[in-house]
Amino acid sequence: MKDRLIELGYLAGWRVVRALPLPVARSLFRTAADRAWKGDGPGTQRLRRNLRQVVGEDMPETLVRDALRSYARYWMEAFRLPTQNRAQFLDGFFMVPESYQKLKKAAADGNGVILALPHVANWDAAGAWVCSHDWPLITVAERLKPEGVARAFLAYREKLGMKVLPHTGGERSPLEVLTEHLGKGWVVALLGDRDLSRSGVEVEFFGGRTRMPGGPALLALRTGAPLFAVDCWYDERRVMARMREITPPADGPLDERIKRTTQQLADAYAAGIADHPQDWHMLQKLWL
Repeated sequence: MKDRLIELGYLAGWRVVRALPLPVARSLFRTAADRAWKGDGPGTQRLRRNLRQVVGEDMPETLVRDALRSYARYWMEAFRLPTQNRAQFLDGFFMVPESYQKLKKAAADGNGVILALPHVANWDAAGAWVCSHDWPLITVAERLKPEGVARAFLAYREKLGMKVLPHTGGERSPLEVLTEHLGKGWVVALLGDRDLSRSGVEVEFFGGRTRMPGGPALLALRTGAPLFAVDCWYDERRVMARMREITPPADGPLDERIKRTTQQLADAYAAGIADHPQDWHMLQKLWL
């Protein structure tokens, strides 16, 4: 019964929020974020601890409020994205020109591109923007529960133009399928700041130790496809983005090169998060 209620809540959100005028939807989600901040539940407390790791003990409490508002904005936009068209996808996301030119060239070279990013701003908008440039995109998604929610998110992302693989339970391993698609020149986009397998690569991140998935590094080393870490953040009306190129080491044992490349990614994520900590949506335990 609980799973069914959760599923109905998500489905209602998709139907109702997309029908609301944008100012009304924004006000509704901002109010919900402020209530979550004042309620100080477990997710808010975890977010506070994570942000304190980023900015230090003198962190202003308003940063937690602003981060919850950013997280609520993500959900508001996620519920509304399926109603938008190509022109709106392009208008709602802006990549700084230097990064855009690098991505454009890498996509044209035909060797595939690997984009790794943390849980920042609106990563679904980033995917829709890539697809709107007619660059084929494939990603891997966590298998959410209940199953009805997982199916809804799969349909949602596919409607935005992405091909989506389940993190677990697929007919083939995601790594095998992603390698195959890179060989065909696809863009591979992966969330990379939280390890779902409990067997990720241990890295240093904001002065602590955590684990991050080694998949982006392994794909780059296996295929030679260019690898970029992507920063995303919000301005008043759209998602902004910048890429940081990652250069995997050429020498050494494979496991050591994966570790060093993943540490490069962690450092790149940290640089972007430090610039815009309010747009990092990490409400789960991260550090070891």
